[in-house]
Amino acid sequence: MTNEQQSGKMWSGRFGEPQDAEFEAWQRSIGFDWRLLPQEIAASKAHASALCAAGILTKSEGAELRAALDAIAAEHASEAGKAMVRDHPAAEDIHHFVELKLVERLGSLGRKLHTGRSRNEQIATGLRLYVRAQIGLAVTGLAQWASALLEQARAAGEAAMPGYTHMQRAEPVLVAHWLLAYVEMALRDADRLRDCAVRLNECPLGAGALAGATLALDRSVAARELGFTAPTANSIDATSDRDFILEYLQALTFVGLHLSRFAEEIALFATAEYGFIVLPEAFSTGSSAMPQKKNPDLAELLRAKVGRIHGAAQAVAMQLKGLPLAYNKDMQETQEPAFAADFVPQMLALVARFTAALQFNKERMNLAAQSGYLNAMAAATYLAGKGVPFRTAHEKIGNAVRYALDKGVELNGLALDELRQFGDEFDEDFYRAVTLAATLDCHDVAGGTARRQVERALAVASKRVAALAGIHVAEAAHAGA
Repeated sequence: MTNEQQSGKMWSGRFGEPQDAEFEAWQRSIGFDWRLLPQEIAASKAHASALCAAGILTKSEGAELRAALDAIAAEHASEAGKAMVRDHPAAEDIHHFVELKLVERLGSLGRKLHTGRSRNEQIATGLRLYVRAQIGLAVTGLAQWASALLEQARAAGEAAMPGYTHMQRAEPVLVAHWLLAYVEMALRDADRLRDCAVRLNECPLGAGALAGATLALDRSVAARELGFTAPTANSIDATSDRDFILEYLQALTFVGLHLSRFAEEIALFATAEYGFIVLPEAFSTGSSAMPQKKNPDLAELLRAKVGRIHGAAQAVAMQLKGLPLAYNKDMQETQEPAFAADFVPQMLALVARFTAALQFNKERMNLAAQSGYLNAMAAATYLAGKGVPFRTAHEKIGNAVRYALDKGVELNGLALDELRQFGDEFDEDFYRAVTLAATLDCHDVAGGTARRQVERALAVASKRVAALAGIHVAEAAHAGA
């Protein structure tokens, strides 16, 4: 028997000594790359198609291989089947596993599939397919979250709330305007991910170990079957490129950051001190000691998850730093960070349902938007409209605020004669200029919180979110074709 037959390795012919048992177990990747079984099956079928097109395989051999690959995929689709892949006693990695299973089913024909290809191009292809699929799931989740935010924004109507700078009340804004800020973040996140998907969507199959396949394969055959836009342009780059993993994780870091900001505000606004939001019980927990507690665990976990994503991105950056061309075993370490972010689609699905279930205390938010001199900017604008230079108007309103603070009233609680001690420009129309509605509507610019501007923004955002969902469905159908 040959060394390969004795050991089951794909490369043992050159070796005369057995591998150190501890090292052999330590360097295997089947314990985590088992997740790539669907991608490995798809890529192997595409390679079989390319071999058939080149005349290396007969049509019947190609059909037999494809059928066997489909059977392997079906056999291991269940949770028990996945465990069988993960815990396989002999397979080094997912590529070795599939080859062993093919040989069990087809004998020498199973060995023939590896003609003209290398594991280097296989893993590069499998990872691209995996990341592309994960991006699709994340974009779907972002569209769902954006849709939930939009529904809440529509339901909020003309309800107002304080807007904050430096965590201090600044000016009133519409609740819908605040929610639309997160819609913008979700749309940017989706754009970043889709942009990453465009760059990674080239097929490494046919790149060989590093110099290109040793057979005259038509690389477009496999690329087309797998939904890639084209074969990769350079074989060295194709097998050594993991930029797409780093870019994917960096794009997901933005997702995590934005969810974390949202979660922080929700956790704050749900406190008794704010009282703006009622947490949905379905997404909260209680205390084992304090019977009255309802804790924002989902929000707190959202806040924390960005650390795991960003840590994965940092790990990949360090793994790629200073790495010579082309393939190096170091690249195996980029896989687990990529897999470590597989919770993101579920997280987005949860936050979409959580967002939809939030209840807003509109009365309390409206009251808060009318206290704390949030109309001071509108008051200064009123004076500027009377011809007072803005810096002077700013100072006059500042003095009026200090006076009102001492009296314990809001600006519109001051009598006209009290206001006129700060300037003769004050008149009865001042009180109309500093109502909540007027304070909102004085921000009547594109992107502002004026009621008509927010109504327009809602209509535009609705179309953008609908387009995102529609575009993603079309892209997913194309990728799976």
